Amino acid sequence: MIVTLLSEMPASRVKVYIDEMPAFVLYKGELRKYRLQVGATVAEETYEEIVSKVLPLRARLRCINLIKARDYTKEQLRLKLEQGGYPKQVIEETLTFAQAERYIDDLRYAGNFIACSHERKSRRRIENDLLQKGISAETAAEAWRRWEAEGNVQDEEEQMKTLLAKKHFDVEAADRNQLQKMYAFLARKGFDGDKIRRLLLK
Repeated sequence: MIVTLLSEMPASRVKVYIDEMPAFVLYKGELRKYRLQVGATVAEETYEEIVSKVLPLRARLRCINLIKARDYTKEQLRLKLEQGGYPKQVIEETLTFAQAERYIDDLRYAGNFIACSHERKSRRRIENDLLQKGISAETAAEAWRRWEAEGNVQDEEEQMKTLLAKKHFDVEAADRNQLQKMYAFLARKGFDGDKIRRLLLK
């Protein structure tokens, strides 16, 4: 294994390329410690020490510090670690650790997101948001089931009425063109077509 490139990064960090491929990110002091420079041969024991000891500890600490600020999904945390230049092996080990310690829990995240969003977002919009955050459709469905099992109900009709009121929209006075525009507006918000029609055709 040969160091083929050292790429400067912020905060005194350097991305190390081995055999033309990005390998990991180290601090400049660590480069000196392990005598890594362009053209240097990386001993197997040196590589293993970095990948199995130095980086896993750093990745775990990074994970803990991130979660102190806010909750993360598994995929969001994966992205943060990828952006940090951690090798795939280290990322997977860190995610396994985070799940085992309950630092991340996609079902918990989805349940909290539903609880915080159900009064201002349609179910479809919430589900789309969760998918974008890396929550699977199955996990989102289970979170909804648990939320509803606790006696919670989402009132999408009331949400739509609130949106109409904010726009000072009078269903009774609206003409066909205005109704069509409002239908499109509510559809973009993720509301079901049948529910929209029932509201606008009252």
